[in-house]
Amino acid sequence: MNTEPSLSVVLAGGGTAGHISPLLAIAGAIREARPGARLLAVGTPDGMETRLVPAAGLDLATISRVPFPRKPSLDLLRLPGRLAGAVKQAGAILDDAGADVLVGVGGYVCTPMYLAARRRKIPIVIHEANARPGLANRVGARLGGKVAVAFTGTGLAGAVHIGMPMRPEISGLDRARARAGARTSLGLDPEQPALIVTGGSSGAQSINRTIAASLGALAEAGIQILHITGRGKSVHDADGNPLAAPGYRQVEYVDAMETVYAAADLLLARSGAATVCEVSAVGVPAVFVPLPVGNGEQALNAAGLAGAGGALMVEDGAFTPGWLRDHIIPLLQDPNRLARMAASSAHLGIGDADRRMAGLVLEAAAGAAPSKQHGRKR
Repeated sequence: MNTEPSLSVVLAGGGTAGHISPLLAIAGAIREARPGARLLAVGTPDGMETRLVPAAGLDLATISRVPFPRKPSLDLLRLPGRLAGAVKQAGAILDDAGADVLVGVGGYVCTPMYLAARRRKIPIVIHEANARPGLANRVGARLGGKVAVAFTGTGLAGAVHIGMPMRPEISGLDRARARAGARTSLGLDPEQPALIVTGGSSGAQSINRTIAASLGALAEAGIQILHITGRGKSVHDADGNPLAAPGYRQVEYVDAMETVYAAADLLLARSGAATVCEVSAVGVPAVFVPLPVGNGEQALNAAGLAGAGGALMVEDGAFTPGWLRDHIIPLLQDPNRLARMAASSAHLGIGDADRRMAGLVLEAAAGAAPSKQHGRKR
């Protein structure tokens, strides 16, 4: 007979796949460790979580999106009222869920959730995915949240380095064993060198343009390309037709990234935190073109892996057809170098971050049990 007390876990985060994917991985690991736990995700009404979270079999509640203006404006004057309203919504969700612990992974939804949890003395456990922490998670850390990070050197006090929570289909991937089936499913030749290009869920127009201009050189070198352009960002030729060339195939989206990792001899991508950590966990050689906007976190994300020899990194403005010809084509023609990169990448990989994070969550909930017994507000 199971005598463990009931456990209610609320997980907050969303907006992009970079937040949602680790949230779902953490939820899965908690469910595996405590099958009877009640799990609830919290996001915003217009984020990708409205599609991805229910599809993963997890209940979703939403609160208003409260962006923090970076410059003086009318929105800055409206911020206190909007934030107060979102905190009230967050508190109602925590109360209705009878939350024992709040898990935050970043995004607009997290700041009001952290504030509401602090008022109720509900323990907070944070996962920061980027090398440079986002505002919401910096707030959560200052409120006393227990912090876990995907990269070292984030500057968050007391942070524990655990890696990036990811789906077990990725963390447990055997690339060599899965290679043939993955190539068949993606329509790739089983023997020809394969470059797989992706800009992430939102696409990457500058990467797309360079690939389009390089198809002749890649075909001449005997390299096949699977180009994942991003939803609504298919690449067209000068006549407005979908781009086509020998050995080239484009799709807007691939749901199972483990298939991509297994099939690729080389991955060309932005350096979002999830992509960098997944590439390292499975040991796939990569070329990263960090997004040139924001606070520079994508370049920081990729710096460690590039420094260790597992990846190449090139600035967005320098990623030209000439750079591709001089660096990517010779690399794909050198299996020994690719193998060394794969080994260097895998050496840094962490595959059990989801379970490590679940352990921190269960510890935090257990430590809060006495306050629950003594009438903590619901």
